[in-house]
Amino acid sequence: MAVQQEQSRPATRQRNQWSLVVVAALAVFMASVDMSIVNVALPAIESDLEIPTSMTEWVALAYLLPLAGLALPSARWLDTVGRRPALAFSLGGFALASLAAGLAPDLGWLLGARVVQGSFGAVLFALVPALATAAVQPRARGRAMGLITTLGPLGLISGPVLGGVLVDRLDWSWIFFVNVPVSLVVLVVGMRRLPTTTPLRAPTRAWYAEALLLSCAVAALLLSLTLTADAGAPWLLLAVVAVPLLATWLHRPDSAPVRRLLRAPAEAGPHLALALTATAIGVIFFITPFFLQRSLGQSASATGVIMLAFPAGMALAGPVGGFAGDRWGWRRTALLGVTWFSVGLACLVPMSAAWSPGDVAWRLFLAGCGSGLFNAPNMAIAMSSAPAALLATTGATTSLARQAGFAVGPAAATVAWSLSGYHVAGMTTAILLGALLGAAALVVLACLRGADSGGTLA
Repeated sequence: MAVQQEQSRPATRQRNQWSLVVVAALAVFMASVDMSIVNVALPAIESDLEIPTSMTEWVALAYLLPLAGLALPSARWLDTVGRRPALAFSLGGFALASLAAGLAPDLGWLLGARVVQGSFGAVLFALVPALATAAVQPRARGRAMGLITTLGPLGLISGPVLGGVLVDRLDWSWIFFVNVPVSLVVLVVGMRRLPTTTPLRAPTRAWYAEALLLSCAVAALLLSLTLTADAGAPWLLLAVVAVPLLATWLHRPDSAPVRRLLRAPAEAGPHLALALTATAIGVIFFITPFFLQRSLGQSASATGVIMLAFPAGMALAGPVGGFAGDRWGWRRTALLGVTWFSVGLACLVPMSAAWSPGDVAWRLFLAGCGSGLFNAPNMAIAMSSAPAALLATTGATTSLARQAGFAVGPAAATVAWSLSGYHVAGMTTAILLGALLGAAALVVLACLRGADSGGTLA
């Protein structure tokens, strides 16, 4: 009862706590950075720890597997406990796991630390949107989601750039050590702003069974995509293993909160639109570097700078999307954003060898602006449409939709590209696929009803 009272306490009885929103956004940025920052450090880790090249990808997978597999179980547990102790638990665990990863003397230690880091990251991803939603009044949720949904993807996209700086200036350990002071800042502010609540309680046996079931299903899906990229299409059959596991989960009582959530009005649409746009971004960020380097002859470093045009557009338009959503209407703003996003991707489709780097950059910037305009109001619709007792579950399901899109996008791009024998024409096909996914998200939002008013649902 105490937990329900805490979660249902309306924001209208208190002032907007923007400091809590800011540190929540910082937490999701940090956890998102760790999804991609390690990639640029893999050569250094390989050399320092003297590990086979074939094993380096597991440093990234060890974080991603629990991050996806524990997303829904963590959210279901969070919906039954207080926010304050949950924040202390997740941030403390994440910081300690990061410290352990940076101190790793061998591969086994590092992989174990990354698994623990991903487990606490899953809790953070589910907790942060719930914290931000409860910290502000309904009419300000678009702006709050603007910070969350801008810094999250920005962390994922800018991870390699930040990682490169840390590895070059210090060493690879610092890509993990940097999480410790950030976690402490978020923890101090959160502990001061959040009310004292009931202590945490351990999950039930059923929770562990659900976590194992979903983790195995996610592992089968991610491994099939990873091994397909390395060893060929037959490994896609491994994804079939996930089907009976997911079917079993859907028939368990544990899945009831998710099924209840997605049946709520104005809830399935934002999730589907988010998954479609995330998949499109995954396609673009996989194909465009190949085009820049193979067709335009750009160096790897120049390619990284050009690709930053997309997150720059997101950073610029993200807060604008949140503000416009609160004032003009969440659905209308999300529709404008996804239209802008789709137009930017459509402009990339020709992919002419006569283009200059600037020709690619302004198209990426346009698409990034559209993504920034779309993310905040779309997230505001999802969080505000959710039942009060399922805020953490909604945070997890939206996070899972985004992560699934980012994972599926490169695989879809590879299939589209391979149809042409990996020629430029196949790149065009892949970019067209991304534009069509954006258009599909536009159709989904156009059919959405009951989310036209900023701050409150119509």
